[in-house]
Amino acid sequence: MHNARDTGAARLEDPWYDALASGWGEVDDTEAEPGRARPPAAQAVYTEVHGSAAFQEVRRRYRRFVFPAAAAFLIWYLGYVVAATAAPRLMARPVVGTLNVAMVAGLAQFATTFLLTWAYARHARLRRDRVALELRWVTQEMMRGHGR
Repeated sequence: MHNARDTGAARLEDPWYDALASGWGEVDDTEAEPGRARPPAAQAVYTEVHGSAAFQEVRRRYRRFVFPAAAAFLIWYLGYVVAATAAPRLMARPVVGTLNVAMVAGLAQFATTFLLTWAYARHARLRRDRVALELRWVTQEMMRGHGR
């Protein structure tokens, strides 16, 4: 909601005005003394982490789950659409009362969407999150100039 006293300009005492994007309390070492080692550039850190075995393992685990799951879901969805257009008599066949095959398959689409979301979150939690968190800490240490 707009406050009539608000001029729209950021005040210098606003804590978000000059906050660092990476966190509170970090020093600005843009004018560091010459004898002090500077942290490596982000591109060098990215290149080193990207080539690491841990990063490649996280990517491999991600791909081994996502590509087959996405392909299976896409085939299931396209099968439903093709069946609805190519076999209307099959889709109109009653299952229970007024509930027909098309309605059951359509509701199953929602169920498989939630099931796939749950399976992805579980896979990420059990197979990738721990290694990814360790990589994040290693990367942060490298950006600060402490790691390698």
